[in-house]
Amino acid sequence: MKSGRGARESGFSLIELMVVVAILAILASIALPSYNEHMRKARRAAGAACAAAVAQRLERVYTTDLSYAAAPDIATLTASCDSDALLYYTFSRNAAARTYTVSAAPKGKQSGDSCGTLSINQLGVKSPSSPGCW
Repeated sequence: MKSGRGARESGFSLIELMVVVAILAILASIALPSYNEHMRKARRAAGAACAAAVAQRLERVYTTDLSYAAAPDIATLTASCDSDALLYYTFSRNAAARTYTVSAAPKGKQSGDSCGTLSINQLGVKSPSSPGCW
C-alpha cells in the first residue's frame, strides 16, 4: 500500500456531494408545489362530488314530500360522502319549501383553494363556474 501523494483515495468529494444535494433540492422545489396542487384538486373533486350527492338526496326528498324543507340535517345528508371531503370541506344547506342551496366551504389545507366555496342550487346552477372547479 502506498501512502502520501501517490495514493488514490476512493469515495466522493465534498463538492460532488454538494452538487447532488443542490440538484435534489431543485427537483424537490419543482415537484412539491405540483404535488400539493394535485392533492388540492383531488380534494376539491371529492368536495364537489359530496355537494352533488347532497343535492341529489334533496331532490329525492322533494319527490316524496314536495318540499325541500323536510330534508334531514346536513350531517345525515353527508354521511355517505368520502371522508376526505368531510375533512377538508364544511358543508351546509339552506332549504326552503321550493329552493335549496348546498355549499361546501374549504377548510384546513384546502382553505387556499382558488375556487373557494362550491355551491349548487335546486336548478343545478353551480358556482363558481370557473373551469376546473366542478
